[in-house]
Amino acid sequence: MSKNSSQEKFKSKIGGQALVEGIMMLGPRKGAMACRLPDGSIDLETWDENNGKAAPWYRKVPLVRGCINFVVSLVKGYKYTMKSAEKQMTDEEDEKKSEGAASAEVGAADEKKEKESGGGVTEAIMTIGAILGVVLAVVLFIALPKFLVGLIPDIEQHHILQSVLEGIVKIIIFICYMFLIGLMKDIKRQYMYHGAEHKTIACHEAELPLTVENIRKQTRFHKRCGTSFIFIVLLVGIFVMCFVPKGLLWWQRTLISFGALPFVVGISYEFIRLAGNHDNIFTRILSAPGLAMQRITTREPDDSMIEIAIAALTPCIPEDKSEDKW
Repeated sequence: MSKNSSQEKFKSKIGGQALVEGIMMLGPRKGAMACRLPDGSIDLETWDENNGKAAPWYRKVPLVRGCINFVVSLVKGYKYTMKSAEKQMTDEEDEKKSEGAASAEVGAADEKKEKESGGGVTEAIMTIGAILGVVLAVVLFIALPKFLVGLIPDIEQHHILQSVLEGIVKIIIFICYMFLIGLMKDIKRQYMYHGAEHKTIACHEAELPLTVENIRKQTRFHKRCGTSFIFIVLLVGIFVMCFVPKGLLWWQRTLISFGALPFVVGISYEFIRLAGNHDNIFTRILSAPGLAMQRITTREPDDSMIEIAIAALTPCIPEDKSEDKW
């Protein structure tokens, strides 16, 4: 029986994200990234955060905070995903370095120059990949559903039905996309790290010692997961688009949907906070689709992944416990 079974469960502010062979955690005062290096060791980076009581006003205002936090999460998620990917190339770089160790100083300088040039090319490729990813997301989840539904004769005269059908198509595309990429070996492992992240936060919220044994028993599903957030964004988007005037073409609805995205994200963030902090019939219904979706986007982790999650979470736990509560 858990320590606080007779009282309301502790809800932590700490959140995380699965990386490439690693996990990032963000707490009220500290952020941390733990990665499993190719040699089997754990690499840990920490940095200061300001998500606690002294956070800027725009991180606290309803609706506004949702958009800000969403953008911040995207930027940090991209940054540390790239860093975690770079850490997996350590062995190759060490081999190149050792091969050039016997060369003259000129050769060493050339090697350094080549490495810097290669790093710049890699960074450019990753940046282009990120931009293409955003474009793909806009096409898949905003433009394509509206285009497909727009092919139905006279559908623009039934804007509520049109909005509902567009939302259904979005959800189908989203589910298929997450399922299909989950078949890839690297993404499957990332889903396992995602499960380790959730289970470790669940153990922390259960106020149990962060051990592999305790964490293994926890659920891999969490109400405040990014997957649940995206699902709520899709549902709120359906509701918002019902208020758009009828008679518009698919590309006009696409522009309106894109313009309304900050508002939709802001509302969705408040919903995810509500669902994560309360347990009642309404929040259970609200959370159900996202939790079901997590059966695809999370997998049961192995013990080595749980060790990574423990390493990432531990530095993020504040000394002042009141800062870690919603």
